[in-house]
Amino acid sequence: MSDTSRYISPFSERYASSEMQYIFSQDKKFSTWRKLWIALAETEMELGLSQDGKPVITQEMIDEMKAHVDDINYDVAKEREKQVRHDVMSHVYAFGCQCPKAAGIIHLGATSCYVGDNTDIIIMRDALRLVRKKLVNVIAKLSSFAEEYKDLPTLAFTHFQPAQPTTVGKRATLWLNEFVMDLEDLDYVLSTLKLLGCKGTTGTQASFKELFNNDTEKLNKIDPMIAAKMDFDACYPVSGQTYSRKVDTRVLNVLAGIAASAHKMSNDIRLLQHLKEVEEPFEKNQIGSSAMAYKRNPMRSERIASLSRYIICDALNPAITSATQWFERTLDDSANKRISVAEGFLALDGVLDICVNVADGLVVNDKVIYKHIMSELPFMITENVMMDAVKAGGNRQELHEEIRKLSMQAGAHVKKEGKENNLLELIAESDAFNLSLEELNGFMNPIDYVGRSVEQVDTYLSEVIKPILEANKELLGLEVSLKV
Repeated sequence: MSDTSRYISPFSERYASSEMQYIFSQDKKFSTWRKLWIALAETEMELGLSQDGKPVITQEMIDEMKAHVDDINYDVAKEREKQVRHDVMSHVYAFGCQCPKAAGIIHLGATSCYVGDNTDIIIMRDALRLVRKKLVNVIAKLSSFAEEYKDLPTLAFTHFQPAQPTTVGKRATLWLNEFVMDLEDLDYVLSTLKLLGCKGTTGTQASFKELFNNDTEKLNKIDPMIAAKMDFDACYPVSGQTYSRKVDTRVLNVLAGIAASAHKMSNDIRLLQHLKEVEEPFEKNQIGSSAMAYKRNPMRSERIASLSRYIICDALNPAITSATQWFERTLDDSANKRISVAEGFLALDGVLDICVNVADGLVVNDKVIYKHIMSELPFMITENVMMDAVKAGGNRQELHEEIRKLSMQAGAHVKKEGKENNLLELIAESDAFNLSLEELNGFMNPIDYVGRSVEQVDTYLSEVIKPILEANKELLGLEVSLKV
């Protein structure tokens, strides 16, 4: 069957990087199974597993297994699975065909979840590390943007209505801070991720109690030794046959959190692009619309939003799975789990690549920003005008009422007649203020109304962002190439 006549996931064709796709590939999965079988056999050998005084496992067996970690005989495994309908035992058989000396000790004392669940944990750990690398680069790109535009005044919005001014850089720190919170959550989950270990059919290690003749000292060493061989600090202290599915819930909640932050940023960029103030990158030959050749649709930000919604919804899958597990093990998690976890990571990988691309190429139209802020600034300076008039002997309440009336007139001038804001002219003509138009124009410097925005950006970047980037400098410099 050709590739064009069957379903192919958009994650592999359009969105996810080759690095993330490898983490969820068959090669990664089954080579990890083999590494886990080697770790188990080595542990059993090192703990002196013997029968009638003779070692059950030899170094020759271990070396034979190590020689075939990556050259997986998929054809043998697939043919065997058709007969036995069991994926793990099919790969035990296939591995044994390549390792005749070790064939009899592969998977000794283990249940299927030893390779299945431990591999899932390892894959999630590696995938989280790649997510972390990309998240740090998003933070780095946005921090550079915030630094560059920290003192460019812009209209701030509450309820998407013009409010007091802020700066373009200060607004970017709002996006930044949410990603920083996500990094904190990711680091916590990553630091607490543990292997399942090798606990047997119901988590009691009964098979190993039999193998090692109830030698408690050796039994206590099995999980720590396997964890060390697989580069983990520890195994979960208790489990049924599987690790708790709450682990998947915690992991995908982190992904959903990052997706929410990306979605919020993309929403803001899309709205700003509508205002023509800030635009996402647009390539020389890019087509914005099949019908309207003049358009520059924010397709990257829209894709961020689209994939992010998928990730946020996807996080429900492991939560429901975790809630509905029965006792020590059920298998109604398997099909759901292998889809929801993989696709959550693949989707977020695409989101973060686009975020890096967009944050690195944001276009700021400062003249449009200035035009917009100056059209609203007359309303925003009125409190300062009123204060100066009071200091000159005016009545605060009377002046407030006068400004209210004049502001409504100016608002009607703009909305009903489509003309420029004439509030300053109306105030200059009013006897209540005794201020000339020239004096009023002296109030019209936008940077005077951004509060502590510039200082806040400087402080935030130096005290919060700089230490993060310094601690992760080996991860910086990521270059992404979008497929579409």
